[in-house]
Amino acid sequence: MSEPRQAPRISKDFDRPRRFVFVLLENFTLLSFASAVECLRIANRMMGWQAYDWRIIGEGGEEVTSSAGARFTLDGDLDELSRDDTIMLCGGIDVQAATTKRLLGWVRRESRKGMAVGGLCTAAYTLARAGLLDGKKATIHWENQDSFAEEFQEVDLTKSVFVVDGNRLTTAGGTSSIDLMLKLIADQQGEELANAVADQLIYSSIRTDQDTQRLSVPTRIGVRHPKLSQVIQMMETNIEEPISPSVLARDVGMSTRQLERLFRRYLNRSPKRYYMELRLQKARNLLMQTDMSVINVALACGFASPSHFSKCYRSHYDTTPYRERGSHAARLSI
Repeated sequence: MSEPRQAPRISKDFDRPRRFVFVLLENFTLLSFASAVECLRIANRMMGWQAYDWRIIGEGGEEVTSSAGARFTLDGDLDELSRDDTIMLCGGIDVQAATTKRLLGWVRRESRKGMAVGGLCTAAYTLARAGLLDGKKATIHWENQDSFAEEFQEVDLTKSVFVVDGNRLTTAGGTSSIDLMLKLIADQQGEELANAVADQLIYSSIRTDQDTQRLSVPTRIGVRHPKLSQVIQMMETNIEEPISPSVLARDVGMSTRQLERLFRRYLNRSPKRYYMELRLQKARNLLMQTDMSVINVALACGFASPSHFSKCYRSHYDTTPYRERGSHAARLSI
């Protein structure tokens, strides 16, 4: 029987624990929050002393509900913090509704103390609304990238798993909280401890800020064909000004007819149809996550007229863009 792995020996380089203050927004993502806290808990356990401490707060100071329906009793309200604290805003679904004026005022005021401020999952939206990401690199969950890029053009948005830009921290959601916390632990206590924490989590592949959050195109579509992947990548990066199938085919060294056969064989649809679905998906994200007018959404997704956009949208989603936005607003108000 093998000997149990011993915790790395790390000297105490400060008198009191480093404190993280987790701010839970309504409908926050449980996985992102729990992943971050578990990294700190395990780090304390591995070292045998309390190097990290944390509080859980939120607006109102009483209770908050996660997107999974689990309710959490808070340690306190949005009170004044120490400049040595690290703030971690935890977002989830409908982050726009959870980003209140009071929350924005509080995080702006606290950030003036010079402390590190982070946004887990969709909470990068809150940081951007507060003006804390202006001129900074940041990331957010891929589902929110389109709307974020439209609304916050002063932010250098990336598709990374996490981003650390000075004292601003953002993650893409899900297990990316683990990668960010492991980096912070490694910076503060050394790589050996970070690796030991990852080992305890059965987290065998630690990602860096150079890793992208989405699966590769071949993995996502379940097809490993280099030219097909290349064309789809071109489509995804040219939504506002769509490229014609003939140009796409020429750029990857094949005829339009060959490209048509390739899409029919592997995706059971034409290149034109696939491209339209990508544009409509972006349009739906913008309708749900921004207050952009329907006309501006249409233009941002490569439609020359609102009428053509509405016709295509209804054909695909069986509703109009106006009704889609209206029903979404009604659900939020419940």
